[in-house]
Amino acid sequence: MGSSGYQIVELSQNCQATVIPGGSPMLLQAGEQVVVTQTLGDSVTVQTAMGYLVRIGAEDSAALGLSQPATSSVGSMMVKEGPFELDHVLDALKNVFDPEIPINVVDLGLIYLCQDELLPDGTHRVEVKMSMTAPGCGMGDVLKEDARTAIKSVSGVSEIDIELVWDPPWGQDRMSPAAKLQLGMY
Repeated sequence: MGSSGYQIVELSQNCQATVIPGGSPMLLQAGEQVVVTQTLGDSVTVQTAMGYLVRIGAEDSAALGLSQPATSSVGSMMVKEGPFELDHVLDALKNVFDPEIPINVVDLGLIYLCQDELLPDGTHRVEVKMSMTAPGCGMGDVLKEDARTAIKSVSGVSEIDIELVWDPPWGQDRMSPAAKLQLGMY
């Protein structure tokens, strides 16, 4: 399932979730019914019976009993063989999705800087500066870890530095034309 079409599922076991956008943890109970709203990247976004929007990571997605587990991209991403290319880093980051908006962090315009430095051992240090759509968003640490996991899949990367930045503030003007089109903003 992509970003459209909702599905009601009953959790087969307890699982950890993260409340969106606050970022606080929540334990969902076995037998609880949730509505799956998004299965992009390596996580699933669901709405609980109490109305909370929460993110369930790939490690807990089995509780949903979906026919396709939440490992459609980042978790199942193969390490790219061959020489390091910065474009491979950006491709990997396109598999990290905002849990509320069905757009990847690159097309959403959350990646402010992505550069590499060649290290003496021939590997690369990748530096990323990224933002969130709102300064109060508590999902920053979650998306940083998703980005770190994605970048680790790129051949030749040995060090990763990801920093959340708030200046300049994110705005819709940072979105790619494809993202704007997908959200009906044209």
